Amino acid sequence: MQRFPWMEGSPLTDMAHRKRVAGSNKVQKNPRKRPHTTAEEMRARLRGSNTARQFEFDVADADYGHVALTMRVGDQHRQIHGVVHGGVMAALVDTAGGLATYMALPRGTRTATIELKINYLEGVEGGVVTADARVVRMGRHIAVVDCDVHDEGERLVAKALMTFFVGPFRKSGKRPR
Repeated sequence: MQRFPWMEGSPLTDMAHRKRVAGSNKVQKNPRKRPHTTAEEMRARLRGSNTARQFEFDVADADYGHVALTMRVGDQHRQIHGVVHGGVMAALVDTAGGLATYMALPRGTRTATIELKINYLEGVEGGVVTADARVVRMGRHIAVVDCDVHDEGERLVAKALMTFFVGPFRKSGKRPR
C-alpha cells in the first residue's frame, strides 16, 4: 500500500497507523498519531463559513465522527409554500456531514462532497431543525456519512446519505499521467 504524509496517524487506513507487537497478534497504535479537531475548533471553523453564516447554522454537538447542527427556521429558509426549501435542507445536511467527516480526520486532511442523497419526509414550517450526522464508514479516500434531520417535535423530517472524498487536493489543474 502506498503511504502519503497526510495519512500518518490517520484512521483512514486502519493498519497504516498500527504496527504489530513483536511475537504476538496484538496491535499497537502509532504514538505519532496527529490530534483531531476539537469541538471548539469546529465551532470557530463554522463561524468562518459563508454558507453557515448565510443560513445561520450553529453547532449543537461535535465529537469524533459526529456533528449536530441546528438551524432556526426563518423567512429566508422557506419556499413559496411556507416550508423549508429542499436546497436549504440539503445545505444543512451537507455541512453537517462534511464537518462530521472532518472531525474524524487528522489535522491537515481535507474533505469534499462526492455524492449526497436526501429524502424529504415532512415539511417544516418553523422552529429549529437539527441535522445529526455520523460517519458510518471511513476508508482510505472515501467516507460515508448518515444524517437524520429532526424538527422541534422530534419528527424525522429528512434522511440523507453522503459520500465524501478525504485526502489532499491537487494544487494545480493538471491531472497526473
